[in-house]
Amino acid sequence: MTGKRFSKRVSVFQESRLPEAALPVGYAALIDAYDLDVPRPRTFCAIGVRHKVYEKDGWRLYTPRHEPAASLEGHLVFALKYEGLDLCILKRLFEAIDPSELAALVRAKPASAYMRRLWFLYEWLLKERLDAPDAATGNYAEIVDRKLQWAVEGSTSTRHRVRNNLPGTPAFCPMVFRTDTLKRFVEARLDARAHAVVGRISAGILARTAAFLLLKDSKSSYAIEGEAPPQDRVQRWGKAIGEAGQHPLDRDEFLRLQRIVIGDERFVRLGFRTEGGFVGGHDRDTRMPLPDHISARPEDLPSLVQGLIDFDRDFAGGVDPVIAASILSFGFVYIHPFEDGNGRIHRYLIHHVLSARGFNPPGMVFPVSAAILERIDDYRRVLESYSQRLLPHIRWEPTERMNVRALNDTADFYRYFDATPHAEYLFGCVQKTIESDLPEEAAFLERYDQFKARVEAIVEMPASLVDLLFNFLRQNGGVLSKRAREREFAELTEREAAQIEEHYQDIFPN
Repeated sequence: MTGKRFSKRVSVFQESRLPEAALPVGYAALIDAYDLDVPRPRTFCAIGVRHKVYEKDGWRLYTPRHEPAASLEGHLVFALKYEGLDLCILKRLFEAIDPSELAALVRAKPASAYMRRLWFLYEWLLKERLDAPDAATGNYAEIVDRKLQWAVEGSTSTRHRVRNNLPGTPAFCPMVFRTDTLKRFVEARLDARAHAVVGRISAGILARTAAFLLLKDSKSSYAIEGEAPPQDRVQRWGKAIGEAGQHPLDRDEFLRLQRIVIGDERFVRLGFRTEGGFVGGHDRDTRMPLPDHISARPEDLPSLVQGLIDFDRDFAGGVDPVIAASILSFGFVYIHPFEDGNGRIHRYLIHHVLSARGFNPPGMVFPVSAAILERIDDYRRVLESYSQRLLPHIRWEPTERMNVRALNDTADFYRYFDATPHAEYLFGCVQKTIESDLPEEAAFLERYDQFKARVEAIVEMPASLVDLLFNFLRQNGGVLSKRAREREFAELTEREAAQIEEHYQDIFPN
């Protein structure tokens, strides 16, 4: 055994202040003892003095009776039992320890479900065989504890007597915790609500609603990036979104999507990056990069992109569609495989998963980008929830072009991250589109048709002029302005104008 020294009771742990003097345990203790250079989990664990479990300031404090043995085995078992799987920490830990130490633990307790799970994870993450004979006893244990994190059905490993229900491959496997918020969202069956809403809408109104929401999403996706492209680019991207879920993901599909997004490629190098990348700005005087997020290294892109493709093909169908969309889309945007176009493709992938899984009604695209745009500050906070924890662990230098070049091995930081905040956020956006945007747009079109019919009963007028009339009324609180009465609608009599205003105010009281 290595005889590592684990932290004692402290008030400050790696620049993080604890709610009270406590003993760091689990992943916190392992990171400290083995000097692991990894992004910290969203929540660290410690043993407090109180006889109740509580959370505060990024710490979950357990009672003295939860205290594990101050050993590699003790803290690993605590982590698996109470903290779930953090694959990035586990992989870096397995790389840091002597394999014989873990093999000795497995051989000492061959029937232990915890030891067999760790044994499997060691071989799965490192692709190295541990010096231990195949397990002969013990019930088959699931690698992912379903009470803590979302998992797939998986397959069995007879060597370890476990069921591998991890939602991904070693190349890409973010995890999502079973929070109360996510449980409520999943139990709400938002897809069934969407189908019910659609079932109450007439075919004609539904077609126009779908077209409007599709265009709204396309425009919003560009607006999130601070762009106002020409209408033809918006419509081409809208057409691509409308076909989401119809084409399997592969490298060529990603390249096709980037070409549609960028349009004019004179100033953007299309294709997967061959240099580093970052999101942020530059110092005004020195032009030094000021990164808020650093993208995956170009040499890691082939395996990371293949991990995304494999997740979509083999695992996305095994978890809730919105959770799967969160894992795939936010995993893509953190990897940032292109020089430009990543944000819009990231949001396209949300539609891709939801459509492929039949979550949204046929022919209907939820304007998720519009919901994101309305909650843009929350969107940025969700992205930063991982980027800010990731950035301190990337060593980098500026290039001659004032780009960034990562100097350490960062691939695992993009393969394995906690996508829980991202899933909670995306569920909120999807809920808004189903419960607000979809029924409100359909109701608006029904009222508009009613307004149009009443206008045409008063005076014959082309549809385009009715639309202009409606916009004037909407902009002026249901009353035609003096300008509109004297110019565009000078031919209306006073009585006709008054009737039209009355009908508008009756149909659109607010």
